[in-house]
Amino acid sequence: MNKFIKKYKNVITIPNILLAWEEFLPGKRKRNDVAIFQSRLMDNVLSLYYDLKNKNYKHSEYQAFNISDPKPRNIHKAIVRDRLLHHLLYREIYPYFDKKFIYDSYSCRINKGTHKAIYRLADFSRQVSTNHTKTVWVLKCDIRRFFASINHGVLKNILVKYIEDRDLLWLFNQVVDSFHTDNKVGTGLPLGNLTSQLLVNVYMNELDQFVKRDLKVRYYIRYADDFVFLSQDKNYLINLQFSVCKFLKEKLKLFLHPNKVFLKTIASGVDFLGWNQFVNYRVLRTITKKRMLKRVQSHYQLETINSYFGLLKHGNTHKLKQEIIAKKLFL
Repeated sequence: MNKFIKKYKNVITIPNILLAWEEFLPGKRKRNDVAIFQSRLMDNVLSLYYDLKNKNYKHSEYQAFNISDPKPRNIHKAIVRDRLLHHLLYREIYPYFDKKFIYDSYSCRINKGTHKAIYRLADFSRQVSTNHTKTVWVLKCDIRRFFASINHGVLKNILVKYIEDRDLLWLFNQVVDSFHTDNKVGTGLPLGNLTSQLLVNVYMNELDQFVKRDLKVRYYIRYADDFVFLSQDKNYLINLQFSVCKFLKEKLKLFLHPNKVFLKTIASGVDFLGWNQFVNYRVLRTITKKRMLKRVQSHYQLETINSYFGLLKHGNTHKLKQEIIAKKLFL
């Protein structure tokens, strides 16, 4: 395995910190904490640099708050200084790890995303069904309390396989250990950290490699903790589920969500990433559609409508578009 060989001293430099700041800043200039940090930018950058150089850096506490996205989520926000470090680490090491990931991993990756994942599902459906002439079974899986269940020890051992420099490993450990789920030391990553998005992909890449290299599964797609397998053989997928469960439990200390695992045909509709995929068309998930119409009725603005129409172009949504347009007529 080709390791990430860049040295700590070549990553932790003032020019690199400033480049990370430029990438961090867009869309945040008017936020109070960012404006305060920027008012003494060089002092803050130098302070961070010397703390990192001398290995005196310690991650600060998080600010916790809840959002609906659409389901309730608990977000933990780091202070600006720490978020700047997260951007530094991400920009330095993302290109290396991205080359290690399988093609059909779609979460938080450049030129990937939800829309490409759902198109890939449709493409796989055509291939497995031999152009819709045979029945396709889909095994859909979801990890229970995904971010909250990431095991720090397992994650650190994975990072050791890829990162050669011990000082860089020390710094990643500082970030990993900066958060614990429900006071459970050694467990969990915070929703909201840029580094968390990368690290969960590194973590789940272990499953991806197992699925592709050991189980030799061809039709497999993963987006974060949502993943699907396709086959003409229902029993093959049943046996596959046992293998995946065993690997997750023994190697990653993760468990499938008991209420979010299903095995059904593509013809009956597969709920994946906000869309219900059928044999040769897809429609928006009902709860997403209702939330969209409710938002339009209470907040009809051109920017919002254009955003929704951008989403709807990825499915068979002509009637829904007409409903949204009709809402305007009654306002």
